[in-house]
Amino acid sequence: MSFNIALTGLNAVTEQLNTISNNIANVGTAGFKSSRTEFGSLYSGVQAMGVAVSGTTQSMSLGGAHVATGNSLNLAISGGGFFVTRSAGGDMNYTRAGTFGKDSNNFLVDASGQFLQGYPADADGNLQVGTLGDLRLQSASLSAKATDAVDFVTNLDASKKKVTGIAFDPADLKSYTDSQTTPVYDSQGKQHSLTQYFVKTDENKWQVHYYVDKVPVGGATDIEFDTQGKLSRPLVPVDIRFTSPGVAPMKIAIDYSGSTQNASDFMVTTNDPSGYAAGENTGVVVEKDGKVYATYSNGERMLQGQVVLATFANANGLKNENSTHWSATGDSGSPLIGPAGSGLFGNLTAGALESSNVDMTQQLVGLMEGQRNYQANSKVLSTDKELTQVLFNAI
Repeated sequence: MSFNIALTGLNAVTEQLNTISNNIANVGTAGFKSSRTEFGSLYSGVQAMGVAVSGTTQSMSLGGAHVATGNSLNLAISGGGFFVTRSAGGDMNYTRAGTFGKDSNNFLVDASGQFLQGYPADADGNLQVGTLGDLRLQSASLSAKATDAVDFVTNLDASKKKVTGIAFDPADLKSYTDSQTTPVYDSQGKQHSLTQYFVKTDENKWQVHYYVDKVPVGGATDIEFDTQGKLSRPLVPVDIRFTSPGVAPMKIAIDYSGSTQNASDFMVTTNDPSGYAAGENTGVVVEKDGKVYATYSNGERMLQGQVVLATFANANGLKNENSTHWSATGDSGSPLIGPAGSGLFGNLTAGALESSNVDMTQQLVGLMEGQRNYQANSKVLSTDKELTQVLFNAI
């Protein structure tokens, strides 16, 4: 009987040592979760029969340290959640290993070639929330976009004297109160200068003249403020129209909403024109909420999609497919999908990886304990053999 009991101990300790060895071997594996061998007693009625391995558990809730890599497509999760990936066969897997990159078709894939899942964006950069799919980056250059709107918020100095007796002339500084120039782009991406000249015509009343590349465009616009320095009436965007050789006609809507007139210096707080010149793709940026942007040499960036995360009611119920990938089971429950930084989902850190959560000190201590247990069970076997031999000799 003691022989069989010691044998169960050897088998159980062997599995424990295998688990510890696997943990130590994966100490450098990004996103790896350490495992622990659980033991249970064996009984036949009230008779002790030894020990058996009741299962192996993983430390799913314990995160690893973040290690900077400098690669913008390496992602680490701060908090709860798993990246969602899809294998070539269509199976959905979940991982904390954010070693992502681009394949030959510009799809985002992990180190094992599985496709990173998220909310894709359409050609206009609109996010398709709720539609889970493979994330793909655009590698083409960004075509020029003509300016069609300018958000312009300014404060006009109420203490300035009104301009009287002088006809407006952009060459005559005395004929206007202030001016501001905004760069705008035509349909081919060529830059033009839109200059606004502000003339105080009376108390709380101003007139704006528009010039593009020093050529007058459109008529003057009247702006009026109330006694509190706010626009006295909602001012619809002012349309500025002009043409340039070889490009589409230009129409720019200037929105003055939020502009004020106070007794302080002329100041432009918002001068935001739409449109841009053509640009070459220079890279990719991932924000902490998982939004993926392609960046361009003209300073623009285009939304490519959003990385999503998955959480489970019981993460310990996930099935381990390999060292860093898991699949959902009935015990884990169905995944809850959502963007990073919301609810139970953690934030993303780009340019970093989550290292293995293996505690080397703990594993080495466990290795020594397992070795002692193995030696003890081996001693039981050798002692049992000696006692059996003594019994045979006595007979």
